[in-house]
Amino acid sequence: MKKALILTTAVLFGMVLFLGSSATQAQAETTFVTIGTGGITGVYYPTGGAIAKIVNQKRKEYGIRCTVESTGGSVFNINAILSGDLDFGVAQSDRQYQAVKGLADWADKGPQKDLRAVFSIHAETVDLIAAVDANINSLADLKGKRVNIGNLGSGYRQNAIDALEANGLNWETDFHAESLKAAEAPGLIQDGRIDAAFYTVGHPSGYYLEATSGTRKIKFVPILNIDSLLAKYPYYAKAETLMSNYTGAANTEAAVPTFGVKATFVTSAKVPDKVVYAITKEVFENFEAFVKLHPAYAGLTKEAMLTGLSAPFHPGAMKYYKEAGLK
Repeated sequence: MKKALILTTAVLFGMVLFLGSSATQAQAETTFVTIGTGGITGVYYPTGGAIAKIVNQKRKEYGIRCTVESTGGSVFNINAILSGDLDFGVAQSDRQYQAVKGLADWADKGPQKDLRAVFSIHAETVDLIAAVDANINSLADLKGKRVNIGNLGSGYRQNAIDALEANGLNWETDFHAESLKAAEAPGLIQDGRIDAAFYTVGHPSGYYLEATSGTRKIKFVPILNIDSLLAKYPYYAKAETLMSNYTGAANTEAAVPTFGVKATFVTSAKVPDKVVYAITKEVFENFEAFVKLHPAYAGLTKEAMLTGLSAPFHPGAMKYYKEAGLK
């Protein structure tokens, strides 16, 4: 009896060791991938979530588990990817261009040679909203006002500065510039603590829905006089923001003229080919499901997702594109 008990205990102990070893091995074989996005009121955060959702459905097949992190935006994401703190990130096409060329925030660091493109996503417009009672009808009317131009590390901050400079305004001297995160601005406009705010995002956006749903009336201000800006920077293009997305805005016109960029999905040359291949394949193989995950993706095509990119394609992404006949 005692021998049987000892034998049973030994078997159970062995099974525990085996199961523990198997669990550890399974965990060790899982590749954890983090996607940097942006503020939770923008489109970057749900975009990262949409990609993660699709890839995680094949977690057992690829051994990849994606998580999403809300971040300060494009510049933060690119720098975090290159330092190894993030694996992937969403970044504006202009910021990707600047990083590759060693311009703007990367002027002191030089060209970021390890940055790699995976695909581009939705178009984004650079918009300026203002409180109706602030009497801001053009960029020139911003003089002396309280204006959020964006937090350091965001892509839209530079867009705002570019638009202002093209209209002969100095953001450091002509008005009181705030450096707030995007998520803070709608509430502060409604509270009367700021008069206007810039933001670059795909539409419809929770940011603008929040800003235009309060008791203080808000309108979209046209961004004009940008021909010199478009001639100087190849990543910008004229665009319009449809007011049908924001019925709470005070605007009466159908669309407000502005300019825009594209959202892009980027990674590092150091991320393994098999990981980038798997993520690229799953997004493109589930394209119809992907474009339904957010209204900003309406009209998106597979071919368009390979445009607006300045960094070299990651080999893992290129492998899939060649297999699919897209390259």
